[in-house]
Amino acid sequence: MADVRCRTVWISDVHLGTRECAAHALLAFLDRHQCDYLYLVGDIVDFWQLRRTPYWPQIQTDVVRKILSKARAGTIVTLIPGNHDEHLRRFCDLQLGNIMITREAIHRTADGRLLLVLHGDAFDGMNGYRVIVWLAGVGYSVMVRLNRWINYGRSLFGYGYWSLSTSLSSMLESKRWFVAAFEAAAALEASRRRVAGVVCGHIHQPALRSMGSILYCNTGDWLESRTAVLEHFDGRLELVGSTSVAGDARAASPISAEAASR
Repeated sequence: MADVRCRTVWISDVHLGTRECAAHALLAFLDRHQCDYLYLVGDIVDFWQLRRTPYWPQIQTDVVRKILSKARAGTIVTLIPGNHDEHLRRFCDLQLGNIMITREAIHRTADGRLLLVLHGDAFDGMNGYRVIVWLAGVGYSVMVRLNRWINYGRSLFGYGYWSLSTSLSSMLESKRWFVAAFEAAAALEASRRRVAGVVCGHIHQPALRSMGSILYCNTGDWLESRTAVLEHFDGRLELVGSTSVAGDARAASPISAEAASR
């Protein structure tokens, strides 16, 4: 598969340090995509999980090395810590070569639009659902682990990938309310800052669409959706998915936002 040359890549919620991290798929994605700017939009390392049950195979070290090699080759890497790697926030405003650690960033696209880039956990305290977010995070972690074993069994019988969390999400109206509230809060913050859009992560729900006059972009995660947001050299944004090493396509179809890019 040919390399992809683009201006900017945003990824988030990698959760290095967990067994569920799709490190092989992410490494292949980073190998294939060459960019001038790389934003790591929070929860890249899962310190919460590392405190409970340390897990760090060589492939996850390879992901870190790949990011460092991109920085050495000239890519401007911006790390925005999330809630799972909040320990890195003590190093905000530190710059090491082409790597900058910051609480949030403003990105100017090739066509001149300003985008607010932040992880999104700052919105947890809004509307009184911080406890819900914590419980959802615990529940999601359990679902991902269970999903891994379910799909291992399915593969033994020749069945394809099945997402437990997606199936459960379709039955949970409360989750739809939570996602809608988060998206509205992110769009409102972008409007308050008078920028054209917002790029975030945190809720593991990939999206790229206009919300009124605001472009809302959520990078998804590298546990299940395995998605990223790209900026092309004309300023057009695209939500893309990765094909896993096992060959199952999860969100493999690109989703463009050409209308929102004008």
